[in-house]
Amino acid sequence: MTATQGDIDRAIARERAAYRKAVAEGAPRIPHPPRNYPPYRSSALRHPRQPLVPVVLRQDPDAVELASPVFGATDVTAFDHDLTRQHPGAPLGERITVSGRLLDRSGRPIPGQLVEIWQANAAGRYAHQSDQHPAPLDANFTGAGRTLTGDDGSYTFTTIKPGAYPWRNHTGAWRPAHIHFSLFGTALTQRLITQMYFPGDPLFPLDPILQSVTDDTARQRLVARYDHDLSQPEWALGYHWDIVLDGPAATWREDGH
Repeated sequence: MTATQGDIDRAIARERAAYRKAVAEGAPRIPHPPRNYPPYRSSALRHPRQPLVPVVLRQDPDAVELASPVFGATDVTAFDHDLTRQHPGAPLGERITVSGRLLDRSGRPIPGQLVEIWQANAAGRYAHQSDQHPAPLDANFTGAGRTLTGDDGSYTFTTIKPGAYPWRNHTGAWRPAHIHFSLFGTALTQRLITQMYFPGDPLFPLDPILQSVTDDTARQRLVARYDHDLSQPEWALGYHWDIVLDGPAATWREDGH
């Protein structure tokens, strides 16, 4: 039987009520969602059902890091951060600039880190063969880019605001517009993944993925803010979004840590 939006709303309400009750009874405020979050149907198939097993390295951990790819300035070209200049023509849609800083728990900048993004086009479709959403593809938009953080921890991307798209989690399910972010650090073993959303999206309360972050403050940290000073006249609107790696103000990540 296919779930309806009403079923999803009731499930989300139950999960959030359980979270508030646990906090009221003294449980720590943990903003990350449980690995099995029923309103997000795919989590039932993907979450581990047995206790996690710690992996004990039999060799020098630094040697394991060095066996993985190491990223540096020579691996990122001058235009990788501009998703609107990767093809002969300009992509369709609302051009935007997304900028922010990568910070640690104390607010200190983290320089030289590889930041990658991927997203749907303005019509809400990914340039990927598994995306069968009957929205138009854009020959001038691949939807992927990367950059390295500067000495002050800053990053900047120029891209197109993505469209919402259906995802078949339940009847009438649409994902809010979002951009996926990947942070690599200096090796693949340090990879973190998260999503950035846009302010004022009416789909927020209807999205089980975003609502799985039951702490309201933590959920808001996934939403960029419009930055008029970052906007460029007659060219692009600006959005600011900082990423905090750990601590009480950490940005929620898809690994649940």
